[in-house]
Amino acid sequence: MKMPGARMVLEALKREGVDVVFGLPGGAVLPIYDVLYDFEGLRHILVRQEAAAGHAAEGYARTTGKVGVCLVTSGPAATNLVTALQDAYMDSIPIVAFTGQVPTHLIGNDAFQEADNVGITRPCTKHNFLVKDGKDLGPIIREAFHLAATGRPGPVHVDLPKDVLVKEAEFLWPERIVLRSYNPTYDGHPGQIKRAARALVRSKRPVLYVGGGVISADANGELAELAELLQIPVTTTLMGLGAFPADHALSLGMLGMHGTYFANMAVHHSDVLVAIGARFDDRVTGKVDAFAPGAEIIHIDIDPSSISKNIKVHVPIVGDCRRVLRALVRAVREELGGAAPVPDARRAWHGQVDDWKRRFPLRYEWSDEVIKPQYVIEELSRLTGGDAWMVTGVGQHQMWTAQHYRFRSPRRWCTSGGLGTMGYGLPTAMGVQAADPSRLVVNVDGDGSFAMNSQELATCFTENLPVKTVIINNSGHGMVRQWQRIIYKERYCAIDLPGIPDWVKLAEAYGCVGLRVTRPSEVASAIEKMLSTPAPVVLDVCVDKDECVFPMVPAGGANTDMILAPPTREVRDKAARSQTGF
Repeated sequence: MKMPGARMVLEALKREGVDVVFGLPGGAVLPIYDVLYDFEGLRHILVRQEAAAGHAAEGYARTTGKVGVCLVTSGPAATNLVTALQDAYMDSIPIVAFTGQVPTHLIGNDAFQEADNVGITRPCTKHNFLVKDGKDLGPIIREAFHLAATGRPGPVHVDLPKDVLVKEAEFLWPERIVLRSYNPTYDGHPGQIKRAARALVRSKRPVLYVGGGVISADANGELAELAELLQIPVTTTLMGLGAFPADHALSLGMLGMHGTYFANMAVHHSDVLVAIGARFDDRVTGKVDAFAPGAEIIHIDIDPSSISKNIKVHVPIVGDCRRVLRALVRAVREELGGAAPVPDARRAWHGQVDDWKRRFPLRYEWSDEVIKPQYVIEELSRLTGGDAWMVTGVGQHQMWTAQHYRFRSPRRWCTSGGLGTMGYGLPTAMGVQAADPSRLVVNVDGDGSFAMNSQELATCFTENLPVKTVIINNSGHGMVRQWQRIIYKERYCAIDLPGIPDWVKLAEAYGCVGLRVTRPSEVASAIEKMLSTPAPVVLDVCVDKDECVFPMVPAGGANTDMILAPPTREVRDKAARSQTGF
């Protein structure tokens, strides 16, 4: 059947089960928008800046498990999208991004709004395509979705020259995709799984270190089965929050630079460490030479290039986390052979971990006069029962949310982990909300981070996306201030954001509801009002600007070098000497 390329694009999306596209039109993609005018079964959400389309697609994908889709035009639209593509690439989020391109005969001639989209996006996508012939559109889009969703998930880019969209061609749609050079391994090696099972059964101080790969693989059930079978403490990365219930007795919370003391100590003193769907990021390991120095390390990951990339491991297992964990549980049961799964040495280990939890919990100093940001997150967690879909920007508020919100389920948490993209929060929350309008979606943001994409409040209003935003407003770039305080001897520079704009008035200008609180006694009632309002809300919470995120491991330090409270001058100077980079 022949049809214009623009219709092929939408027909292909429909066949892939896409129901929402986030985008912004422009000249090169107008043929698609002309077809979209009366195309049924596909909702388009008009964003205000192209990066927001990519982040919204990330939020949709992260919380549904489906591939997110965004569509922008050529030139600056495509370059604006690059940040979202790199963000999705680092955090393994499956999206397919369509960009417009000048007609094929003008490519390379510096035509109006031309950019080398394929060249620019090659380093920050799993794969990318330049479509040169309309008959290739169906197969390429089919391949793009297959690549984005399989193996280690990630973003795929499809560049669409305008003439390809206009001309008619035969619409081809392969039912199966077979790529000879792309064959991800899903089932782990049986011998390696048996080695891992033996190590876990004989271990005295085991720890499970869990990343976002467990969530991507929907392996939280298998994870819980393994942890409970052998009574192994579980710690998660920033991206792995929700993979294991925060209120479970075996939960250690988050590890790493701003992780809990007991998680970092447990990993450091472990004798067997099982990394599942995690990549040993520098924010997790701290000083590499001092990370889990006495542990036999088992690494389960679907991406073979991630194994022994940062930390050399003893038992590598390449495969899908869910399938490998199922096989590992079976192997452990065979190894146990009916024996008691928790020997005396393991009980001693639990006692040590519980002692760390009692002595070094997450804590902060309460004030009746000024709002502490940790309290705001605790109240959010309490009033939502830990069941909201939580999104954050990047900064101190991100870490406080990770520390103090009690996540109970997977896919309820979206944040920018690898790239650390400020401005990520609001557009990503839009994507989460678009996936299901009935969800309670809360974006916790900082005043600095929120400013970078606050224009998307207009999208929330016009598209009926009732996202709730809580601004942890400390009148500046708080994480930079914290580093300048602790590492750079209080030489504060270029960090202050003195009350501009008025967030309540800005929210109202965009048609949203604006609220503000300045005292601790107002926090709970304001959150309740926000949660019960059936519209987009911005809650401006004026917090203590001098509050820092603790615990903290200075960059370049070992995870045992945790700063648990505002440091003395001696500690601060030591941290400055060990500084190796932000």
